[in-house]
Amino acid sequence: MEKIALITDSACDLSINFTKNNNIKMVPFKIIFSDRDYDDGIDITPQMLYEALPGEIPTTSLPSVEKFTSALKEAKNEGYTHAIIITISSGISGSYNSASVAAENVSGIKVFVFDSMTLTMSEGAMVINTRNLINQGKLFDEIIELLPTYRNKIDVFFTLDTLEYLIKGGRIGKVAGTIANTLNLKPIITVGNDGVYHTVCKIRGIKQSISRLASLLKPYLESNRCKVWIMDGNAPDKAKLLYESIKDFPNLVECTLGGSIGPTLGVHTGPGLVGLIVEKLD
Repeated sequence: MEKIALITDSACDLSINFTKNNNIKMVPFKIIFSDRDYDDGIDITPQMLYEALPGEIPTTSLPSVEKFTSALKEAKNEGYTHAIIITISSGISGSYNSASVAAENVSGIKVFVFDSMTLTMSEGAMVINTRNLINQGKLFDEIIELLPTYRNKIDVFFTLDTLEYLIKGGRIGKVAGTIANTLNLKPIITVGNDGVYHTVCKIRGIKQSISRLASLLKPYLESNRCKVWIMDGNAPDKAKLLYESIKDFPNLVECTLGGSIGPTLGVHTGPGLVGLIVEKLD
């Protein structure tokens, strides 16, 4: 009989309590300051990161092959016959490559490594859906056939106070960032089908950006029931504004407020982010 383990990385922004309560193994990114390294989701919280950012912008390090290997060996020792690993987009991080190498290193357990091609709760939603499929008793082969369909059902849109952190992290062109900051233009960013950041538009001012985020959601709701998660990077007031602007939209069957962008992504986006993840339901 199949026993399927579920493993992900900390870029999914699921809380440590949720992963523990739902038997999901979380492999952490490292947050590296000049005087100390932290394991994301284990010994550093979003609040700790955002409090530290004015003094130092740390770097991040992807989950090592050894960390994924350890998680797989642990699953095998616990009697799991199969494992599904879901990672942040390979276009943004090397986590997928680490997991793939680890899968080749561990024998005696059948492993499928899935590149979510996205990040934060877009990745997290895929993990939740996979957990539900496992709980429903779906077979390993059935689940890995279904996983790619989620890429077409889940999207992310977010806006930032500043592009400073994306620029310093090498995630966006310096010229575009300079123009946007000079003109007080707030970019709305998504992750495309290629798994990398794309600018949807640039809006002047945060209130107008929130209004545009709300308008980007409307086409999804015209023909689908949807779930939405609202995420913020130390910007709960902005998250509340976005929530109030969309909570009564028709076909919005669930709208979750209060999700935090974790340290791994927060290093590259900085404080002030607000965004939404939308999942089309069948």
